[in-house]
Amino acid sequence: MNLDDFRAEIDRIDRDIIRLLESRQQLVAKISEQKRASGVGAYVPAREEAMLANLERIAPASLPRPALRAIYREIISLSVGTQMGRPVAYLGPEGTYTQQAARKNFGSNVELSPMRTIPDVFAAVEHGEAAYGVIPVENSTDGAIVHSLDMLAETELKIIAQVYLNIEHCLIGRGPLSAVRRVLSKDTAIAQCRGWLQRNLPASEMEAVDSTAAAVRRASEDASCAAIASAIAATLYDVPILVQGIQDKKDNATRFLVIGSQTTPPSMICEEKTSLVLSLKHEPGSLQKALTPLSENGLNLTRIESRPNRRKAWEYLFFIDVIGHWEDPRLQTALRKITDACHFVKWLGSYPNTTP
Repeated sequence: MNLDDFRAEIDRIDRDIIRLLESRQQLVAKISEQKRASGVGAYVPAREEAMLANLERIAPASLPRPALRAIYREIISLSVGTQMGRPVAYLGPEGTYTQQAARKNFGSNVELSPMRTIPDVFAAVEHGEAAYGVIPVENSTDGAIVHSLDMLAETELKIIAQVYLNIEHCLIGRGPLSAVRRVLSKDTAIAQCRGWLQRNLPASEMEAVDSTAAAVRRASEDASCAAIASAIAATLYDVPILVQGIQDKKDNATRFLVIGSQTTPPSMICEEKTSLVLSLKHEPGSLQKALTPLSENGLNLTRIESRPNRRKAWEYLFFIDVIGHWEDPRLQTALRKITDACHFVKWLGSYPNTTP
């Protein structure tokens, strides 16, 4: 076969792929009708994760797994996008890391709607203006995103998925670096670059703003200001990158949550994680009493974080993540003992335990 023959064969295969994609979409339309009739949401993260994991399992070694996931993420996005009907809210404006996480999770065929603050994301979902919301919750360098934890404790929305995103921060501004007198960014982004800033811009003032992308927009108007944000934000707002990769840890990553109004049933096809918030009684050993039933029932506690209770001074809430679904009999058995040590236990959601 010559070059023209190879190209003709590729064209034939592409026609077959298009035909099969059309057949797939016809099946998706029928599934969508059944979902609407039964009140099931368009987005089912456990089913998606199981599908992607199965494709990785059956694919030949010649197909790189990340590329395979990226291709099928867009195919799934085409299906979900036609069913959803409402956008996905995220911490904006356009160009934030949260937008990147939302795109990584939902693909390019699902409409995204930027919100100014994390509470605005929750409000959009609660009021039905958005089907789902995406929020940052935890950074590998700087720890918890406290606004997200506070809102999770107060809302009736549930966590239905998690997304990990590698974070590379850039210093962005009109420059030069010697002219920078103020550095703008989200408070957590500033904290992730604290060491670099102290070494390279010790005299500059740090100012926290609503988002990394909002910082770039302000830096675009004032050469004495620089923003900490992504390279994507620099390109989007046409502001030069002064220094790339200024985060203190090169393996810096952030965990994001997808929130929604509907809960998801237990999955038989992928490992799941459950998030809870506890308010402990003021008794000796109450934290130990609350956590011991987890290990007694063979449950793996993967995270614990404390926050002040915003409704009562000097009271604290404990946020925990446990492997297993809320309806797992072992977790339900443990919860009966956990509640004895707590004023209340609130289920924040159960979702696929995807890895970074």
